Amino acid sequence: MSQDFSRRDFLKVSSAVGVGLVISVALPYKERLVAAGIVENSFEPNVWIKISPDNKVVITLAKSEMGQHIRTSIPMIVAEELNADWSLVNVVQADTHPDKYGSQSTGGSGSIRRSYMRLRKAGATARDLLIQAASLKWEVPASECKAYMSEVIHSKSKRSLKFGDLISLAGKLDAPIDPILKDEKDFTLIGKSLPGLDTVSRVNGSAKFGLDIRLPNMLYATVLKCQTFGGSLKSFNAKKANKINGVKYVFEVEGGIAVVATNTWSAIKGQRALDVEWDHGDFYSWDSKKIKNMMETKFQDKAVIAKEVGNTKNLKNNISIESNYEVPFTSHATMETMNCVAHVNKTSAELWVPTQSPQRIQSSIAEKLNFDIEKVKVNVTLMGGGFGRRLWSDFIPDAVEISKKIKKPVKLLWTREDDMKHDFYRPASLHKLKGSLSDKNELISWEHHIVSPSISGQRSPERFKNGQLDRSAVNGANNLPYDVPNILVDYVMSNTEVPVGWWRSVYNSQNAFANEVFIDELAYKAGVDALEFRITMLNNSPRHKAVLRLAAEKAGWGKHLAKGQGMGLAVHESFGSWSAQVATVTVSKAGELSVDKIVASIDCGTVINPDGVKAQMEGSIVYGLTSTLKGEITIEKGAVAQSNFHDFELLRIDEMPKVEIHIVPSIEPPSGAGEPGLPPVAPAVANAIFNANGKRVRKLPIKSKDLKV
Repeated sequence: MSQDFSRRDFLKVSSAVGVGLVISVALPYKERLVAAGIVENSFEPNVWIKISPDNKVVITLAKSEMGQHIRTSIPMIVAEELNADWSLVNVVQADTHPDKYGSQSTGGSGSIRRSYMRLRKAGATARDLLIQAASLKWEVPASECKAYMSEVIHSKSKRSLKFGDLISLAGKLDAPIDPILKDEKDFTLIGKSLPGLDTVSRVNGSAKFGLDIRLPNMLYATVLKCQTFGGSLKSFNAKKANKINGVKYVFEVEGGIAVVATNTWSAIKGQRALDVEWDHGDFYSWDSKKIKNMMETKFQDKAVIAKEVGNTKNLKNNISIESNYEVPFTSHATMETMNCVAHVNKTSAELWVPTQSPQRIQSSIAEKLNFDIEKVKVNVTLMGGGFGRRLWSDFIPDAVEISKKIKKPVKLLWTREDDMKHDFYRPASLHKLKGSLSDKNELISWEHHIVSPSISGQRSPERFKNGQLDRSAVNGANNLPYDVPNILVDYVMSNTEVPVGWWRSVYNSQNAFANEVFIDELAYKAGVDALEFRITMLNNSPRHKAVLRLAAEKAGWGKHLAKGQGMGLAVHESFGSWSAQVATVTVSKAGELSVDKIVASIDCGTVINPDGVKAQMEGSIVYGLTSTLKGEITIEKGAVAQSNFHDFELLRIDEMPKVEIHIVPSIEPPSGAGEPGLPPVAPAVANAIFNANGKRVRKLPIKSKDLKV
C-alpha cells in the first residue's frame, strides 16, 4: 500500500450550522500504519481544529497528557499560525479509536517533533480560509485583510469580523494548496512561556486522573499475584479475607486472586488476609548474583555487530585501556500506581484508564470479550507519571474480568507493593569498553560490547530467532558522536523471566553512562582536560559541541573548587535533541556524597513553550538522580526484593541540587524534550566524583561505601 497523502487528504475542511468550522489534520503516525498495511489509505485525521460560532477554538488531541504539557504545546502551534486569541483556545481529549487518529500511543518524546509542520500548516490554512471569507463578504482583495486575535481586520477601512462570524462561508471554500507560514521572527505564542490550558483544573482539583474516577454503584478491587516471575497459583483460602468488613467477593482471576470490596482499604486488608500457596516455578532459584553471572558469560557468545568502522584490531603503537560498567534493573515508580475503572455489560464495555497506549487496550479487551471493537470505549484520563510504564496494559484484563463477573463497575487499584513487584523494569546491562590512544594522545579506536535483556526480544522473540540485532538496545551506543577512525559496537541479548520495558530514555540511560564515563577515563589517560578532549572530537557534530560549550561556560568549568569538591560533565544526543550537563559534587572522606548543582543545556530545536522544556529537563534530572544514587531493583528467589519507598528510595527534597537549565536558541524543527535530559545525569555525577576524590564510578547506583578514600 502507498503511504502518500494528497493535499486533500492532509487537510479537510467542513462546516455545519451550530458546529462551526472544522479542519481535520492528518498527523504522520497514520502513514506508518498505511505503509505497514494495517489501515487503508483513506483520510482519518489525528487532530481536529474546530472554530465554533462563539469564536472559541477547540483542539481535539489524541495523545496522552502525563505532565509533558502536550495539551498546551500543540494548541500553541495551531493558534500561532491561526492568529487566535489564546484566551479563546481550549483542548479536549480524543476518543479512543482503532485507526481514526493513527497511533494514539504517547512515548519516545515524539508528539511535537513528529507533527510540528503539519500543525502549523493546519493553522495557516484555517487563517487563510477565514481571511478569504472576510474578503468575499466585504468585496475587497484578500491581500488587504489580516487575521489578528481571532478576528479578521480590513486594513484600509479598519472593519473587523470575528472568526465565529465567518465560519459558515469559510467552510464552503477550497483550502489553499500551500498556505504561507509565518516567519519565525513574527511568532507571538511559540517561544513564550504560557501557562498550561489545564493548569486551573489541576489546581482546583477538577482535573481527572485515573484515581479520581467514581461511578454509581462502583466497587473496589485488588488482585494478589505471585511475586515470583513465572510462578502460578496452586490454591488459596479466603476465609479470613471474607471476614473483613466491606469485602464482598473473593475469587480467582487469570492474573491471580481478586478481592472486591466497598472501598479500597477493605480490599487491601482482604488481600493481606488471604492464605495462599504458590507454585513458584523454575525461576525461584534465580537471584541478582545468578543473573549477573549469566550475563558475564554472555560476553563469550557471538555478538551481533551494531556498528563497525575501520578496524579496531591489530593497532600498532597505541596505549589501550579497558573498563567495565554495570547498570541495574530499576523501576518506573510512578506516583500514581496502576489503576483502571471498568464497566462491562452484556454488549459493551467502558474503561477509564491513565494510559499511554489506549488503542492496545481497546483491541485486546475487544478480543478478550469477543466484542466488536467499537463496543469497547476507552477513556484516557490524566496520569500521575508514565515514564513508559503506562505503555503496558497488563493490569487491564483483571479489571475487565472482575467487572464482568460481578456485573458492576469496578475500580482496580494496585498497592505500591503490587506496583513495585510487578513492573516492567529498565533492563540491567553490562558494558565492556576498550579504547586506544595514539602516541599523540588522540583517540584512534573504540570498542563497546553490551550485554543486556532485550525489551523487543522479550515481547516478540520470533523477530530475533535468527540472531537479528535489537537496534533499540544499542541506542546511544551505536551513534557515538566522537570522531574516532576505528569503532566496534556489538550486542548480546540476555533475557530472563524478569519483565523489562521502556523506561524514561530507554537504553540511552545505560549506554550514555558507559560512554561518557569511559571518555573521561580516556581523557585522563591522555592527560587532556575532559572538555577539551571531547571538543576536539566533535567537529562533525556541531550541536553536540554547542550544548557542551554552553553548559561548561554557564557552570564555570575549570574554576577553583574547595577540597572534596569536583565538577564532571557529559553530553548525549537522544530523541533528536542534544543535552550536556555539568555536575558539581562534594564527597567527604567517609564517602558521603552531595550533588550540589547541575547546570544543563539542551538543544531541542524550536522551543514551543520554554517553561515546559525547563520543567521536562528538571524532571529528567530528578528522575536520573534517583536512578544514579538510589534506584536499584534486585532479585531474590525469583522475585523483586524491594516493595515500597523504604527500600526503593527516591530522591528527597533535601537531596535535590540547585539546577540551571539553558536552552540553545534555534530555528531548527522541534525535537524531544521529555527524555534527553536524563542520560547525561549519571555520567556527569560519576565524573565529578572522580575529580573530587579520585574514585572512579563504574557501577550504578553510586554507594557511599564505594567512595571512601
